[in-house]
Amino acid sequence: MHEIEFRRAAFGDRPAPPPRVLAAGGPPKRRLLGAIVLGAQGRYAAAATLLDGLARGRDQVIAALALATLASHRRQLGGHAVARGLDGSALRRAAAAESEPDPDGLDARGALADALLGLAADHLGTGRLTASRRVLGRAAAAADNWRTRTRLGWVTAELALASGEAEAAVAPAEAALGKATAAGSIRHTVKSRLVLGAALGTIGQKRRAGELVSGALADADKYELSSLSWPAGLIAADLWPAEADRHRSRTAAVLHAVLLNSDPEGRRIAHGSPWVPV
Repeated sequence: MHEIEFRRAAFGDRPAPPPRVLAAGGPPKRRLLGAIVLGAQGRYAAAATLLDGLARGRDQVIAALALATLASHRRQLGGHAVARGLDGSALRRAAAAESEPDPDGLDARGALADALLGLAADHLGTGRLTASRRVLGRAAAAADNWRTRTRLGWVTAELALASGEAEAAVAPAEAALGKATAAGSIRHTVKSRLVLGAALGTIGQKRRAGELVSGALADADKYELSSLSWPAGLIAADLWPAEADRHRSRTAAVLHAVLLNSDPEGRRIAHGSPWVPV
């Protein structure tokens, strides 16, 4: 299977190939794309196997992107402190790297932005809001493609929510959704709907928030995006208290499957995290 098909599964409109295809060997960039898709599916053990090898490689850009990707997987399981070390390593690699531009940010500048955005999210998750805001400013200066600008919108909105400024979260979340939709990225559109839905729900705009989260849940299930499906369930439980038990039960089932597909480090992180309802 060609790299372009892996790229469409990671950043576009193509359903994911079978896990055995994603986890197979191949050129470094294809392995990176395979790991990104596996992580989106919550198949963290298979993704970590690919990423560990890439992180030790000679290509500084691919190594930095692999480290930042592994950090995002650890963060998805609530491991913000562990992710911070990986993002720091990614930043050091990216700062010394050079490459040709890539439309999806799989280049030196994109790797730098990924590492900085990851660090901003890591600080946010550990309650260091001032540090998060400072690093986010650096990330904004490095974001020069649709993918990193979309992620910039997510982290900006999440920081506003964590700072008790829910109304300020709406504009960056709206911008992220617009960029993801324009790019035709299923995965980024699902995540953007969730971020915007959470922001709108917080300020009382329940109707549109519900529409966004319902659509995100449906697409997360359709495209097997388990890493987004269980957080979507938690947001749905908050939006619809009368149906909270059903959403939480479904979330628990999805998360159980995710943990079965995680490596021991991922499971340890999840069980020790206040963010993950295990």
